[in-house]
Amino acid sequence: MEAWLLAAWRQRSGFFSLHPALLLLTPFAFLFATLAALRRGAYRSGLLPSIALPVPVIVVGNITVGGAGKTPLVLALAERLYAAGWRPGIVSRGYGRQGRRGDAPQPVFPYSLPAEVGDEPVLLATRGNLPVWVGRDRAAAGAALLTAHPEVDLLLFDDGLQHYRLRRDVEIAVFDERGVGNGHLLPMGPLREPAARLDKVDAIVFNGVSAPLARNAVPNFCMQLAPGDFYGLNNPALRVTAAELAGKKLHAVAGIGNPGRFFRSLERLGLEFIPHPFPDHHAYQPADLAFPPGEVVLMTEKDGVKCAAFNLPDAWVLPVTAQLPPALIELLLEKLKNGRQTA
Repeated sequence: MEAWLLAAWRQRSGFFSLHPALLLLTPFAFLFATLAALRRGAYRSGLLPSIALPVPVIVVGNITVGGAGKTPLVLALAERLYAAGWRPGIVSRGYGRQGRRGDAPQPVFPYSLPAEVGDEPVLLATRGNLPVWVGRDRAAAGAALLTAHPEVDLLLFDDGLQHYRLRRDVEIAVFDERGVGNGHLLPMGPLREPAARLDKVDAIVFNGVSAPLARNAVPNFCMQLAPGDFYGLNNPALRVTAAELAGKKLHAVAGIGNPGRFFRSLERLGLEFIPHPFPDHHAYQPADLAFPPGEVVLMTEKDGVKCAAFNLPDAWVLPVTAQLPPALIELLLEKLKNGRQTA
């Protein structure tokens, strides 16, 4: 996506202060808003059928394009809910996958190929040690997971807030420091749905933001991504600290929705590096990481699952863990006792 467009989406300003190119997109944003409203209304009225799975469903998503920290949040929720006695499974669309089985639901394992199932699902399967399935039709993928794993009594969906074909019990919207950007719908802005959609979710989680924006009575929570020690891309058993990497010629690569977040994490660890941002879900090639001998590559876990096959001589992955407030888990446990929402 063009850098100027992303920058224009982030600018909070009045309508007539928008970038001139965005003003030209006004009719398309109106059309997008109309179609999105009609689609949601069709599901709410029953004109389009929605599917209820036999176990509670928690959807973690957002109303903006680009990553905001959904995957680490899903991992942390799965861990905390498991500790509370639930047996969760995880479902994802598997964005960007080019699997030979088409759109059919399929399981994901730590050894699955990211090109066939998606990079985030492989990360979820590697870190979560829980059943993970992918499929464009997330309701079908959830049903397939439950058939294969009858012990699962709760499903977490990584993304899918707009997948209204699936009924859900709890909705969580995630934001980072970019918030709702300029507040306009695609393609004038980054919003998939109007900001008023947030009034219908059960919780809003702000990733790394200390002063969340309130949405009426919707509970707001803050989470922080805590970095661990770097582990070896070729040998995850090897660990190094940031202090051990200081002073080396470092290249930081990030093919995530918000590369700047990764670069700021490295800066907070006291590291100096050359940043190499890539598009979200970038399909890496060895040439992308062909740095001079003796120079070190640092990357996110999401990038690491795609680059493990390159056998890079000196590459390290920075794991992060979402730190959640106890009140969020308490809210979820209470919500799970209540009835299912409609689309």
